[in-house]
Amino acid sequence: MGYETLNFTEADGVATITLSRAGGNRISMGMVRELTAVCNHLEDSSDARVVVFRGANGSFSEGIDFEDFDPNAPMDIHGFNKWEKCCTRIERLPKATIALVDGPAVGGGFQVALVCDLRICTARSSFSLPETHHGFLPGMATFRFAKYVGLGHAKRLMLTGESMGAEQALQLGVVDRVEDDLEAGLAWAIEALGPNHSVAVELTRRLLNESFHTAYENAIGHFLAAQHRAISQTAFLDTLKAHHKKS
Repeated sequence: MGYETLNFTEADGVATITLSRAGGNRISMGMVRELTAVCNHLEDSSDARVVVFRGANGSFSEGIDFEDFDPNAPMDIHGFNKWEKCCTRIERLPKATIALVDGPAVGGGFQVALVCDLRICTARSSFSLPETHHGFLPGMATFRFAKYVGLGHAKRLMLTGESMGAEQALQLGVVDRVEDDLEAGLAWAIEALGPNHSVAVELTRRLLNESFHTAYENAIGHFLAAQHRAISQTAFLDTLKAHHKKS
């Protein structure tokens, strides 16, 4: 597969998506289309257990590419809708996802990191959502970000556009680890994720996301249905067989 805005590799159960555009890996509609195509491949044709997102040239992503917009043309929401659908596809991939951040993760770039399961960054990384200072909204980070940091921090960071450094992001729970050696951080994450059975990962992630807006009475029903699906899979049956062999 050939791409113009990103590089894609897959080896040893790990798929790596590297955002790669001159000028800070800014997110264009071309990149949205290519990320969507990669999601199609990962859902339909890939045996990878883990998907890694990273940026090239010393930046994760500096956010939206304003060159995609014509100030003399009527504005419409179509491109933003496509982008949010792409982020949701990433968030719901049936694989564990890891964002490796080196340098700035701004706006939509920060959103990509937020929808991943784990985030590892270098000390030189920064995170910001400056959209309100440019007259538009920080996407569905308005839905996700407060769940990581709380409403007060989310309001402050979104309304001021303040940039968080790596240590502040770690303290607030935005990132899981700060590493000078991202490859070592990635190795830690892959080992920590363990065997990473895709159905269990997908269902656990879904229930966690639902937990913020679902009453317990509904959540227990969702859990039991998900658990029934999980224990019917080969992975759980293999666990039982292994346990009984040891007994």
